[in-house]
Amino acid sequence: MQVNKTNAMRMLDAKKAGYTLHTYDNEDGQIHGSAVAEKIGLPAETVFKTLVSHSGPQPYVFVIPVAEELDLKKAAKAAGAKKIEMLPLKELLKWTGYVRGGCSPVGMKKLYHTFIHSSAEGLQTIAVSAGRIGMQMELEPKLLADVVSAVFTDLIKE
Repeated sequence: MQVNKTNAMRMLDAKKAGYTLHTYDNEDGQIHGSAVAEKIGLPAETVFKTLVSHSGPQPYVFVIPVAEELDLKKAAKAAGAKKIEMLPLKELLKWTGYVRGGCSPVGMKKLYHTFIHSSAEGLQTIAVSAGRIGMQMELEPKLLADVVSAVFTDLIKE
């Protein structure tokens, strides 16, 4: 089957960064993280969601396990900001080039400061959106961090 490559896949291909593409049926509208993990047959703790936030005009990207919730205080501390707020959904496409459910940490319009939850460091691979609803890419966490210049840190609520 021919797959139309996304910006995220093209960027990884250009860097000769290996990944495995997983596709899933999204016709049922179930695109939340836990449903995606089940659909692609991976444990939820290895499937990560991409959240975009901001402090004033500065966007930040946080990549955390799908079943977890971003701790905004930890996120602000990681970013060196006083306060972090989630980017309004209506702004997501404008800032990233991606839509909800298909937002990848790779291949955004610009390379924003990116942080990956520290649990990823202990995993062989993690899955993140490939840049389109219905597509996930599985890759080594260190590789992802290198591609997007990310830092591993604690980001989730206890």
